Amino acid sequence: MASMTSPLYISEASPAKIRGALVSTNGLLITGGQFLSNLINLAFTKAPGTWRWMLGIAGIPALLQFILMLMLPESPRWLYRKGREEEAEALLRKIYPVEEAESEIQALKESVEAENQEKGSSEKINFVKLLQTKTVRRGLVAGVGLQVFQQFVGINTVMYYSPTIVQLAGFASNETALLLSLITSGLNAFGSVVSIYFIDRTGRKKLLVISLCGVILSLGVLSGVFHETSTHSPAVSATETAHFSAYTCPDYGFAGTSAATWDCMKCLKASSPDCGFCASSTNKLFPGACLISNDTVKDTCHGDDRLWYTRGCPSKYGWLALIGLALYIIFFSPGMGTVPWIVNSEIYPLRFRGVCGGIAATANWISNLIVAQSFLSLTQSIGTSWTFLLFGVVSIVALFFVLVFVPETKGLPIEEIEKMLEIRGTLQLKFWKKPNQNQPHKSQNV
Repeated sequence: MASMTSPLYISEASPAKIRGALVSTNGLLITGGQFLSNLINLAFTKAPGTWRWMLGIAGIPALLQFILMLMLPESPRWLYRKGREEEAEALLRKIYPVEEAESEIQALKESVEAENQEKGSSEKINFVKLLQTKTVRRGLVAGVGLQVFQQFVGINTVMYYSPTIVQLAGFASNETALLLSLITSGLNAFGSVVSIYFIDRTGRKKLLVISLCGVILSLGVLSGVFHETSTHSPAVSATETAHFSAYTCPDYGFAGTSAATWDCMKCLKASSPDCGFCASSTNKLFPGACLISNDTVKDTCHGDDRLWYTRGCPSKYGWLALIGLALYIIFFSPGMGTVPWIVNSEIYPLRFRGVCGGIAATANWISNLIVAQSFLSLTQSIGTSWTFLLFGVVSIVALFFVLVFVPETKGLPIEEIEKMLEIRGTLQLKFWKKPNQNQPHKSQNV
């Protein structure tokens, strides 16, 4: 419902001038709900039966939404296509001003009549027909591409693993990491507010370009910070480690003379068994101890007023990682966070809209699964710095994809978007120019 039906319904039932803002509002309610749920979960962390309360309370807004949705009318475009013209026209007259309603009704009538005249329009839709139809093919390239790139630039790794990323940046406390990750969900909601304001003023394509430029910059910052963190981590001291002789990391103990070259990062990569870094009690950036990683050792380290690290190392650059993380969310959310859903809700011809929207949503969630499952493995195999650099390279590819394949749909009625897809060239680099709405309508190529 959240991925396809809601954006599609809002798009079909909205005036063209504010369609983007209303679909963005859907994104705001989702991201705002995530932020609110994090606050509620934080409030229940000390309550008995914590997870039961968290799950139970989530059912209340779901029940309220179910009741309210029973009162919603069908979208006028769906009604018209099903032959219920009077209901559709009545709804359009409620949505649009009097002077615009008749032109919208006429445009919708022409669109449905063109569909009915198309050869095989009564046949079952299949993938071959989708790819053979020029407008659908071009729409799918843009829509599915945006959904895939939305995930492959790394957003859900930031949202799912923000506490881990904060710890990788050198913040040892779990509580601090969770609190800082709450800020990321708040910034994500704030970005949706920005999108509501700008989406129908600047246009979809321009917002995507600005968003991706900021994402590339912030991923570069994150990659640089994690490179500095990994290459300038505190050394492992034999003296400090001897202070906890009963818990010395076996790999460090067997290293012999090469143990003198060990630092925090090498300690954390030890795997037989896993090891952690107990920072110096004087200064966390001074040489510390490399010890076996378990709860007993962690408590012993904390007992000496030391910080315990298992995912990242102490660093004086950790605050820069937080800035990079914040910049990433601020740039991503208004553009790449909301625009793919807006474009997918308005770019497909009426007859194919449900199927194409489902294909795009499926591509989004499959990409989400791939990125989420591979992130931690990538950080372990090639390092956090190279992982974020990889996301940055994908973001550059996404930027060129947007410039070439994604049309500007700002302010266009949904029926006009279909006409525009029929006649536009493939290469559309001048995204700052307004689309020409007065071009002649050519017949659809199938």
